[in-house]
Order: sequence, then structure tokens, then C-alpha cells
Amino acid sequence: MCGRGEIGRRCRLKIGFLWSAGSSPAVRTTALPFVTALLALSACDARPDSGPVIVSAIGGVPRLVDPARGRPDTPARLLLDATAEGLVHFDAGGQIEPGLAERWIVIDQGTSYIFRLHDAQWSDGSTVTADQVVAQLRRQLAPGTRNPLAPFLTAVDEIVTMTPQVIEVRLQRPRPDLLKLFAQPELALWRSAASGGAGPMRVIQATRSPLLRPAFDPGRADPEDRRKTKPEQDVRLIGERAARAIVRFAARRSDYVAGGTFVDWPLLNYVSVAPVNVRLDPAAGLFGFAIMKRDGFLADAANRAAIGGVIDRAAATGAVMQGWEPAERILPDTLDSLAPPAVPGWSLLTPEQRREQALARVAAWGSPVRLRIALPAGPGATLFYAQVAASLASAGIAAERVAMNQDAELRLIDHVAPYDSARWYLANACAMCSDAARSALIAARDAPNLAERSRLIAVADAALAADTAYIPIARPLRWSLVALRLRQWRPNPQAWHPLNRLRDDTR
Repeated sequence: MCGRGEIGRRCRLKIGFLWSAGSSPAVRTTALPFVTALLALSACDARPDSGPVIVSAIGGVPRLVDPARGRPDTPARLLLDATAEGLVHFDAGGQIEPGLAERWIVIDQGTSYIFRLHDAQWSDGSTVTADQVVAQLRRQLAPGTRNPLAPFLTAVDEIVTMTPQVIEVRLQRPRPDLLKLFAQPELALWRSAASGGAGPMRVIQATRSPLLRPAFDPGRADPEDRRKTKPEQDVRLIGERAARAIVRFAARRSDYVAGGTFVDWPLLNYVSVAPVNVRLDPAAGLFGFAIMKRDGFLADAANRAAIGGVIDRAAATGAVMQGWEPAERILPDTLDSLAPPAVPGWSLLTPEQRREQALARVAAWGSPVRLRIALPAGPGATLFYAQVAASLASAGIAAERVAMNQDAELRLIDHVAPYDSARWYLANACAMCSDAARSALIAARDAPNLAERSRLIAVADAALAADTAYIPIARPLRWSLVALRLRQWRPNPQAWHPLNRLRDDTR
């Protein structure tokens, strides 16, 4: 560790450009607490390639939370995924691997999934039984649950115990994407916030920054290896604000920053982090505005389309990160739809024509048009909003930024897709859509076979594009800071990186 004078000298070198003429006042103001944290945490010594992996997850204090009560943040999801895996699990590359189920088969034209459990133990040492697994899955999918995946598992008809080690998930209609849903942390199987689940890791120090260690697995490990884990396989999980997480990594006091989004990306300009440590995921999902009001100016689909067309997507995304590719369609690809992604009519117009069209719609309205835009706090959101507001102003529309929990006409949706179905995209884009679009989505959900489902998804996609209930802007921006010692880290479309798949095989 360096002396105080040396720390100050190094920090001044790193952040001296912060106050350059090119830095906007808004970003400078946002960066002030960031600079303070940098001065407090910087150190000279590089972290050795030994000891526990230190993970800074952007969010709150890591706690085991019940997914049936709502969507957990990144630290909570990482802790849940590490200590309470589901029937299946994601590997480092986002592919399905065994979890509590050692193998499975799919029969009856995809309407029956049969899972055989391996010899697993809960954190208290008791044996995991099929009855317990069935009870946990039923609870997560029960009527009234707030589990964010429940709306996409309505095809599940029944979950039953076949033998003490075998369970069956019976479906009303085929769901080829079922395993990707079961691999999500929200369907991890756990007993309580105190006891956790069945691994693949255990909490051995239950503090605000818990220390996790690979769990001994009687079905997959030699009993003689029970205590032969390496210190490098341990993981210390810290939940904190993005600014502090970035500073900690830059000061070589952590190995991994997880959960980065567009909101905090500009903060990376203010620290000295090698490009090789900055990693981007090819995240698939939605990033755009849900239209939350359908009255006044927004009651007319043509007016909503004019708003969607006038936004300069390249300017809005480029203000946050150069190379962040814009999007004009809800669906990124055909996926399981029968037709190519529907494109909005305004996408065929030039930027000048889009602006003229929007000006004409505002002029015809005859009254001032004002839109409240709900965005998260952070420098990336500030840069993004400035460009969106400028685009709207060019059409005579006044914008007002509000917090995500406030009433608004436009609300940002920034979600990574948990599986590869077009219906997920359309359902999440339909915050407030027409009766025709909603009926088409319900029909696609309830389709009796995959061919009919594919056809009805295409119908729903076209209906949503015509209704303009959602304004696509881009695909989600997800980034991480990754030390070179984490050799197993792999970018993937889920933007998900299990804590037991960062350095060594911890099974």
C-alpha cells in the first residue's frame, strides 16, 4: 500500500482530465462523489493471482430473497444462483448444464419433461428429495406469485413426483425453451433466506459481503476431497454503487464488476482500466420506451408513431457509448415467429421526413405537447436523455425527465431476454397496447402446437408494430470489468456469469 502522498499523486494523474473543456457540467457534477471514492480507495500494489475472487455487484447488499416476492437485483440474483441452483444451470458461456437434475428427457411431443435428481444436499446436510423440489417449483409458479418468470410459464400444467429421485413437469402445450427458464436464478430451489439451497456454493461468512465456498457434492465428488478446496475457489460478494465498484477494480482491490448497464458506462472514462479488462456481453433483449398513456396526443397511433420516428437513435446511443448499435424493431430476429420482424412505417422515411411528419402531427394537435420520460438516475441516462429531449424538441415536443417510479408518458424498458422466444419481446413491449395486439399475444401464448404459435406470434408482432405501444431504441448494453485471472468468464446473450464459473471448476 502506498503512502497518502503517493495515492494522491496517482489519483491526480488518473482524474486530471476530468475537468477538461470537453467534460459537460452535468457529467462533472455526477462524477464528484466518484472522484471522492477514487481518492479514498486507490492503491499502488497489484492484486496477486491468489486468494478469493472479489466480486463487486452493482446494487444493494447481497441478500437471499424469495423470487416469488418480486425481481431481485444483481447482487441478490448472483447470491441466489450461487447458493440455490435449480434443476438446470447456466455454464460460463450461457449454455444449459445439469443442476439438481443430473439428466432429463423430453417426451410426448415436447409436453413432458422428466428430470432425474442427483444425490444433492441442502446447506444443513439433509438430502434433497423430489417432493421438496416439486413443492418449491409449485410455490414459485402458484397463482398470485410475483416471480417475474411466472407469466412465461403458463404452459406448465402440473409438476409431480414420480419416484424419490424423479420428477415430471407436464405441459399443456410444447415449450422448447423451458430449460432456459428453469436455469434462471428466479427458479433456483431454496428453503429459506437463512438456510439457502443446495449449492453449488455455500455461504461460510454471512456478513454484508458474504464469503462463498464450493459446496461438497456427495454425488459428484470423492469424500476424500471434502476439504480440499483452493482459496482461489472462494468468492467474496460485495454489493455497492457502480462508482465505488469501478474504483475498487481500478485500485486492484477486486477481480470482477458485475451488472454494468448504460447508466454507469460513462464512469469508465474517469479511471485507468486496461481495455482488455472491459468486457461487453452480446445481450439480447429490449431497450426502449413503453408508452404508458393513451390519452391526449398519445391517443392516436399516428402521433405515437411520429414520436418513435423523430428520435435520433444513433445520437442517443452514441452519446453514451460509441458503437452502441441502434434498433428500430421490437424483435432482434425472426426467432420463433413465422415472419421476419415487423418494421414500423416511419423506418422507411429519411430523418428529415420523420421530423417533418412529427412537426405536422404536433401542429395539427393545436396545443402544446409535453411528455414526461421516466429514466433511472446516472450519467449514462443523463447523456441519453439529453439527446432524446433534443430530438423531441426539434418536433416541437417538450420533454421532462422523471424518476422511474413516477408517473410518465414514456418509461424506459431495459431488460435482457431470459430465453429466445419472440413472445417474450412482444409481451414485455405491450405495457399498454391495443385490444387487438393483446388478444393476438394471448392467442399465441395458448396456441396448441408450435406451428400455430409461430403463426400467431407473427400476427402479434404486426399488431404491435401498427399500434406503436413501444418505441425500440437499441439492444441492452451490458458490461463487466474482468481481471485476467478469471479465465472462465465468457460473453453470452444472457449477460449472466455464475459465480462458480469465473475461475476454476467449483463443482
